[in-house]
Amino acid sequence: MEGKLIPSTSLTAQQKRKQKDRQIFAGTLLVCGLVALIVYGWAFGPAYRAYWIYKPQEGDIIFQSLPRTRLVNAIEGVSDSPYSHCGIISKQNGKWVVYEAFRDVEMSPLREFIFRGRNQGFAVYRFRTEFQKDVPATIKNVKTFLGRPYDARYRMDDEAIYCSELIYKAYENASGQQLGPLVKLGDLNWSPYQETIKYYEAGPVPLNREMITPKEMAQASQLELVFAHAMKTYQSTHSPMSPLVPQ
Repeated sequence: MEGKLIPSTSLTAQQKRKQKDRQIFAGTLLVCGLVALIVYGWAFGPAYRAYWIYKPQEGDIIFQSLPRTRLVNAIEGVSDSPYSHCGIISKQNGKWVVYEAFRDVEMSPLREFIFRGRNQGFAVYRFRTEFQKDVPATIKNVKTFLGRPYDARYRMDDEAIYCSELIYKAYENASGQQLGPLVKLGDLNWSPYQETIKYYEAGPVPLNREMITPKEMAQASQLELVFAHAMKTYQSTHSPMSPLVPQ
C-alpha cells in the first residue's frame, strides 16, 4: 500500500525569519517602553510624589512659575521673584480645584494647575488659624469674578483681573483687610522690562500704579507656608525658607 504524505511540523527558513523579526520587534517595543517610563519618571516622578503628598485645604493659596513668555519674564523680573502666578484652592463636587485668573478668571483642576507650571514646582500658603474664619467668604467672593478677562496691565480696577488681584480683592471684601501690601511699579525692578510694559500698556510706563504682586501676597502676615516642591519659598517676615519637599 502506498504510504501517506505526513505534513512536516518543522518551520521553513522564511517562517523562522518572520518569527525572529517578531521577537526583535517585541523586544524593541519593550525596551522603548521601559526607556520611556524611566524618562517620564525622571521628569515627572518628583512632581507626582509632591502632588500626592500635599494635602489640600479649603482656601490654600498656591503659587507657581509659569512657562517662559515675555509677560512671565517681566512679572518675575519686576517683582524679583519666581512667583509669576497664583490661585486659591477649593473643593467642588468632591474634587480639588483652583480658582485663578489665567486666560480669564476660571476654575481649573488642581492637578492641571500644578503640572502646567515650570518644572512642576509649586508652593502652598495657608491662612493661619485665626484667619480661617474668612475663608468661606473669600471663596464666595472669588466666584463673583468668574469670566472676567485677564489683566496684563496689572491695574486694580474690576474691569479685568490678574492672578494675585483676584485673591487680594476676594479676601479684602471678606475681611476688610489687605492680604499683603500694595506696591508701586516705580518702586520695583521695572527698568529692564520697560519695553514689555509699554507693549502691554500701549503707552508709557505707569510708575505710580499700585499693584499686589504674588511675592508680596506670599509674605502676607495672615499666611504661613505649608508645602513646597521645587520652588523658592517665603515667610511672612520676608525671609526665604528652604523647600519642604526636595526636588
